[in-house]
Amino acid sequence: MTAPRNKTLHISDEDRKTLRREIIKLGNNVSVENILNRMINQDFFDVVKFLPSNFIDLLFIDPPYNITKKFNTASFRKLSTEEYEKWLNSWLGQMVRLLKKNASIYICGDWRSSAAIQSVCEKYFIIRNRITFEREKGRGARRNWKNNSEDIWFCTMSDDYHFCADAVMLKRKVIAPYRKDGKPKDWVEENGEKFRLTYPSNIWTDITIPFWSMSENTPHPTQKPEKLLAKIILASSREGDVVFDPFAGSGTAGVVAKKLGRNFVLVEIDEEYCLYALKRIHLAEKDKKIQGYVDGVFWDRNAKISG
Repeated sequence: MTAPRNKTLHISDEDRKTLRREIIKLGNNVSVENILNRMINQDFFDVVKFLPSNFIDLLFIDPPYNITKKFNTASFRKLSTEEYEKWLNSWLGQMVRLLKKNASIYICGDWRSSAAIQSVCEKYFIIRNRITFEREKGRGARRNWKNNSEDIWFCTMSDDYHFCADAVMLKRKVIAPYRKDGKPKDWVEENGEKFRLTYPSNIWTDITIPFWSMSENTPHPTQKPEKLLAKIILASSREGDVVFDPFAGSGTAGVVAKKLGRNFVLVEIDEEYCLYALKRIHLAEKDKKIQGYVDGVFWDRNAKISG
């Protein structure tokens, strides 16, 4: 029996019956209109050849990290660093054709896979930055340091790319509030806490990994938070742009794109995760809230948010 405070999303047999009708599969070349805001249930390696050229504004990739991991019906086996780099190269090069000349690319990894990601990205893109976010989840290990961070490589196709720092301002707690003539300087007080707006850096400590008391949580083992995708989508796309995710999992990229007025195309090999993605996207049509993003700014984790 589910605990009263457990908000993890579940899908019923009736959901499955209804949502399966929305899944598509590709067997021929398609236009952008054929796939826009759709969920493609296939192996990305099988469908990449059918996808149209130059249709992606923002590419978000959360591939299997270089660890042995099971994803419902699919699984990934840990490789040597050299083999993992070859695996990345085998499909990332095929994606260049799909990207617009001013597209931005974000690729997720961890300490095991980041070296290989950087090496492959240097072949095809201009690397702009490496974001590191705090992944506060898990109990750790007695014989090693707790693995508490993940990386996101930010790349572009060219020097002509969109980036809006003003769209991703962070409302951060002020540790040492400074006053001038008795008045707060560059900070405000809300709910008994002191905050100031700051521009984002490449270290993100305000991210909460989805867990059982969050309504965005699903059974997917490596689900990315909506807040994390919101930062990426707001900074590197405009309303109406196309966000593409070839390893969509439970569909966070599509959910956040929907909430923020972007278009999306998702590919996911596992049907069950496709169904979760579609249910979340339908819920996003009615509920546009993103945890930690209020009044056009991102708030510190665990802050008392006004309103």
